[in-house]
Amino acid sequence: MLLAYTAGFSQLRLPSILQSGMVLQQQDSVNLWGWSGPSWKVTVTTSWDNQTYTTEASELAKWKLKVKTPAAGGPYQIKIESGREIILDDVMIGEVWVCSGQSNMEWNFHLGVKDIAAEFPTAYNRNIRLYQIEKTGSDYPQEDIQASWAVCDSNTLKTFSAVGYFFGKHLHSQLNVPIGLINASWGGTPAEPWTPEELIENDAELKQAAEALKTVAWWPVRPGKAYNAMIAPIVNHSIAGVIWYQGESNVPTSSTYRKLFTTMIDSWRAAWQKELPFYYVQIAPFAYEGEYGGALLRQAQLEASTHPRTGMVVITDLVDNVHDIHPGRKNPVGTRLANYALATTYNKPIDGYRSPEFAGSSVEKGKLVLRFNYADKGLRLKGARPEALLIADENAKEWLPAQVKIEKNTVIAWHPKIKKPAHVRYGFGNILIGNLESVQGLPVAPFRTDHEPLK
Repeated sequence: MLLAYTAGFSQLRLPSILQSGMVLQQQDSVNLWGWSGPSWKVTVTTSWDNQTYTTEASELAKWKLKVKTPAAGGPYQIKIESGREIILDDVMIGEVWVCSGQSNMEWNFHLGVKDIAAEFPTAYNRNIRLYQIEKTGSDYPQEDIQASWAVCDSNTLKTFSAVGYFFGKHLHSQLNVPIGLINASWGGTPAEPWTPEELIENDAELKQAAEALKTVAWWPVRPGKAYNAMIAPIVNHSIAGVIWYQGESNVPTSSTYRKLFTTMIDSWRAAWQKELPFYYVQIAPFAYEGEYGGALLRQAQLEASTHPRTGMVVITDLVDNVHDIHPGRKNPVGTRLANYALATTYNKPIDGYRSPEFAGSSVEKGKLVLRFNYADKGLRLKGARPEALLIADENAKEWLPAQVKIEKNTVIAWHPKIKKPAHVRYGFGNILIGNLESVQGLPVAPFRTDHEPLK
């Protein structure tokens, strides 16, 4: 009778991310996990190689094992047995990416994305699968979440991240493998709730900055709350990497953002036990309160790009209205992220995937000579004269618009009134937008050479 009772109530169960229609990371040793009866035997059979794997549930009724995945393909079947049988059908093997951040990553058709409706007639693609995690927070790390995998089509796409979709679409077009996209984004959230609480609480500088954030009614701001509910439940699922679009809500605490962001990146890598590539979007110009808060946040993001296996895309050229915090065109954002991944994760020959970045300067004959990295084919102005390029002498008190001459990947800048130029600012202000770009059309990342305290 005891055995019958145990068999009836100790049911084999899987987390929601392991279900029919899912995508598993290719050519990897991926986790399968779940719950069964305490100490019960669990058997897993994978159809791509007819290999059988076995393990035993713990005294807490939990089990986990690793299975080897082949090169991309599918659909496949996975059979799991422990007291009862679960069959997972239509399983694809390919590349799996997490898409996370705040509203510009969350933004979709229903929220007003301009360029997504044109995708609907051709959106159906069984080789692109979407896993939408709904917004939810928790005080403690969770083991599961209610969500489901869906084939990309004109209906499922309407509520999914537009940036994530365009990223995945471009990856699929270039790699020709199944793509799995996991969207875990929440408009308004600063980076603190996406970072494990203990990492912020145990760092005096990050803790002070977190305490300065104002509590609101529509999203969490306290450390760890989104991570616990939206990231912790999926860290067992092997992924290729992460794309991230966030930072607007950390403008008031920009001075600690570089440290916060890189701490968050490292915490996710520790959770996945893998040095995941992490590609992110530098926030766009917007009329924040004050003059320089957004520029300082962008500066912190640029500085964070020196962190290992990270990459930043610049989108200053995509802003139509500096009073709208959500630039409407998401297709080029997703495509730039995808090109960065294609070039650096997948070693594809992508021409000009990285925006030019300031590399240094010198003074020659009363003019500043500015040097740039990632502009091997040269620079150009998008327009007749330079915009948002200012120079000053060593006192950095009077900033005047520069005249320029471009020579391949260097810019010679001067102003007749400044006899001894020493500093330059480019696109450095909340709403300043420059027009210097690479020959391939990527905007130069905003920068400054002075160290004046700004707000």
